[in-house]
Amino acid sequence: MLKSKLRRRILKKRKLKYNHNTKIQINKILRHIDFKVNKKIIGGYFPVNYEIDCLDILQELEKKKFQIALPRIKKNNLMDFCKFSFTDPLKLNKYGIPEPISKKILYPDYILVPLVAFDKNLNRLGYGGGYYDRYIEKINNRKKITTIGLAFSYQEINKVPIQIFDRKLSMIFTEKNIYK
Repeated sequence: MLKSKLRRRILKKRKLKYNHNTKIQINKILRHIDFKVNKKIIGGYFPVNYEIDCLDILQELEKKKFQIALPRIKKNNLMDFCKFSFTDPLKLNKYGIPEPISKKILYPDYILVPLVAFDKNLNRLGYGGGYYDRYIEKINNRKKITTIGLAFSYQEINKVPIQIFDRKLSMIFTEKNIYK
């Protein structure tokens, strides 16, 4: 199936099945974070379009003295992660997604990644812009990172159609399972 058709089908399903009370327990994620990392920087995202809400997770991690960073969109389907705190204001980018006003770039040790669909092989289908794939490729040239996909269990499909530029995730969490 073409990625665009698959994307539309899953996004429609996600909208119909979305329940804002469905959460991923932070303790599940904390068990997979290496607290020995000197600079604990977590890249997150601001949930839109019925994505798993990770703001509670990010807020809890900020209380535990992690630095939080959110994506800031740039030209040519590129992005950086910029410093963010829950006391900071946000601005809307060209897609209507809140992003930090801060221009201070951070390089996360862990990145929480939104997705449209996934498979058990840790392949991710995103929205089609390649922002995360490009960013993961860029940062992997600087340092080792852990990418954590967040999804609802019903977003799992048998096989994500992948291309050469697609990047696998390190793990994927749903409200029911962990894939590693």
